[in-house]
Amino acid sequence: MDRLLRFHWSLSQAGDKFRRAQSTEKMSGLLSLEDQIKLCRRAEESGIESMLMAIGFTRPDPSMLSVAISRHTEKIKFMIAVRSGLISPTYFVQQINTASALTRGRVSINVVCGHTPHELRYYGDFLPHDERYDRTDEFLSVCRAFWEGRGEVDFQGKYYAVERGRISTPFISEDRSCPEIFLGGNSEKAAELATKHASCLWRFPDTPEKLQPQIQPVLDKGKEAGLLVSLIARETREEALGAAHRLIEGFGAEAKDAHKQFAARSDSKGFTSMYKLSEDEAASWLTPYLWVGAVPYLGAPAIALVGSFEEVAEAMIGYKRLGISQFLFLGWPDIEEMTLFGSRVLPLVRRRERQK
Repeated sequence: MDRLLRFHWSLSQAGDKFRRAQSTEKMSGLLSLEDQIKLCRRAEESGIESMLMAIGFTRPDPSMLSVAISRHTEKIKFMIAVRSGLISPTYFVQQINTASALTRGRVSINVVCGHTPHELRYYGDFLPHDERYDRTDEFLSVCRAFWEGRGEVDFQGKYYAVERGRISTPFISEDRSCPEIFLGGNSEKAAELATKHASCLWRFPDTPEKLQPQIQPVLDKGKEAGLLVSLIARETREEALGAAHRLIEGFGAEAKDAHKQFAARSDSKGFTSMYKLSEDEAASWLTPYLWVGAVPYLGAPAIALVGSFEEVAEAMIGYKRLGISQFLFLGWPDIEEMTLFGSRVLPLVRRRERQK
């Protein structure tokens, strides 16, 4: 219990809190910059370390957006997402190094291998699930070679070849020689890749009994494991349950149909397993605090910790005892949930962490 939990938040729905209730084809790729800056500033006040800058055709470019928001913030970091099928590793290192200089070192990276084949094909990426992980292995091998400063980089693989590679733009940071690497996925391939290249594996939560053996191989390799989960925390459990039920009352068949279609097209183990868990409406509580009731309407990341401030804090400490060391949150609306987290939940978490 010595290491303090670290907390992050997703920027992906700032300005449109229910964007996940519609099909991806209807989502705008440009949300309110003012709302995004406002959420990032609130994050700085609420004990949030960094904002996830997601990637995909329904979003702006995460690196450019990070640099823009950095001009209006002081200390929040930006966890910039990347998929190996979109960019060469050499150019990505140059891009991230440039972003580190422009943000005064406030960047990390979140590596994702993609979860919807039809969307990947928009970008010319036709590889199946497991091969995307193999390619990402090569991608990160090249990136790390540049960041570790081995001189000219030579690499010959199945997916990438680099000859005498050089980048004259260094990575800028006060305390790191390369960006911290996070990697997302619930599959064994994701866990293997995280243990080789990342500092932390992101995955969806589960009951403690099921989660423990899934994260233990990662922990045994000296890496961290973190949870991507939504929050609904209130003064009392009754208030939290009321907020959870009101959240889904306004959604109808259109939202459900959108996610049924998404689930049918996804090859992500994490996403498809979350949708499967949520099929039984009578069993929407995996634990007294872990709720999948919003998943059919808002997608897999809507699996949520729900309860009083004390219950949610204790749930986080319970996950910490299993070896979880970081959390990446969502909320509806994010700014209100983040404010409650920073003012009411976080102090309870820190108090419990100080207890022997």
